[in-house]
Amino acid sequence: MFLVARVTNAQWFQCPLPIISHRLKPKLPSLLYNAKFYRFNKLSYSLDKESDDFLLWLERKAGTHVSSILSIGKSSYGRALYASKVIRTGDCILRVPYKVQLAPDNLPYEIKSLLTDEIGHVAKLAIVVLLEMKLEKHSDWVPYISYFPCLKDMHSTIFWSNDELEMIRQSSLYHETIHQKSLVKNEFLTIKNIPFADFLNHDGNVEAFLLNDDEKQLSEVIADRDYCLGEQVLIRYGKFSNATLLLDFGFTVPYNIHDEIHIQFEIPHHDPLRRMKLEIMQRHHVVVKRDVNAFISSVDSFSIKEVRSSSQKGKGLPQSLRAFARVLCCCSPQELNDLAIEAKQTDGRLARRPLRNIEKEIEAHHILVAQTSRLIKEYEASIKSLDAGNSSSSLVRETLGIRRQMAQDLLNGELRVLKSASTWLKSYCTTLITTS
Repeated sequence: MFLVARVTNAQWFQCPLPIISHRLKPKLPSLLYNAKFYRFNKLSYSLDKESDDFLLWLERKAGTHVSSILSIGKSSYGRALYASKVIRTGDCILRVPYKVQLAPDNLPYEIKSLLTDEIGHVAKLAIVVLLEMKLEKHSDWVPYISYFPCLKDMHSTIFWSNDELEMIRQSSLYHETIHQKSLVKNEFLTIKNIPFADFLNHDGNVEAFLLNDDEKQLSEVIADRDYCLGEQVLIRYGKFSNATLLLDFGFTVPYNIHDEIHIQFEIPHHDPLRRMKLEIMQRHHVVVKRDVNAFISSVDSFSIKEVRSSSQKGKGLPQSLRAFARVLCCCSPQELNDLAIEAKQTDGRLARRPLRNIEKEIEAHHILVAQTSRLIKEYEASIKSLDAGNSSSSLVRETLGIRRQMAQDLLNGELRVLKSASTWLKSYCTTLITTS
């Protein structure tokens, strides 16, 4: 059975780069991580003879060819894999047996017996790597461990200083990073990948993935297009926004079609119908959060993707967001009860259809227009401020320059999403006004 490789949010352990493979149970996806900072322009490269020794070591360890059509090269942004022969669509690019993949099963029994059920696979992988690192030159994985990056080459926001994090305070990634840092203090986590496969860089537009075949006990990558001799071979880690790429891998892409923005809306405390609105949303399966004291929170978070069409559907704007705005603009118990009755008569979801009162429907969407317009101004101010400030140390300047560019990619992408949403919302309101 093939399992498509994908990436989920990861917390980071102090030796951070794609290092080991994590084969999960059947019906669960495998995980692929790569912390390289990669740009999708045409890069110059040179073959890495030292890395060829690593590939020979891996093939000796595997007892089979891992790949006969890939060579390790040095690009402008670190190691990468390049076609050493012409590759055709459907060709197997590489094939790595499970037996040469570090996994939680590699833990000695005396270590396993000390771990509780609360310790997950990721933490166990971290322990495996720490044990191999402790063995130093006596470890069978020395050729692989030697490729771990140094701290200055790691750009996940987990490693950003407080001053650097201020560059992305406008984004929800700022708060997510703070949250991840607190989790790291409780559990050592590491990045999971397969030796050699983790030299493959990411392109969000390709369809090639790392696949696991449990029956054959190996992982492989199949080419989704033709590659010329010397062309860098790419795979897609997943359909991830720059926020996810930056947190989990430490890189961004200049124009990410999967960018999204998380925004929050709150029912004002001075709203006389606040309690009724919260109760009716909870009753009709609208996700409402609870605070630390287990009370229902009046704040909801919504993820907006780029709205690419001017159609009435507004794909990219979640229906739950528009429903929230419709509930917000209700000013009488009767209006809320009418929404509840309509929900019961349809699919049970609250305020998912346009309000019958067109003026109210316009008012609801004007709430969203006002919020997106405010955020757009704040994002533009944050992006403008990124150009300010310099550091004295050349090394610090270089690192800060890279991270400032990442911050710009992140904020520009989220700003683009905001502007697309604002444009659609304004167009929708105009259409309602002209047709009423």
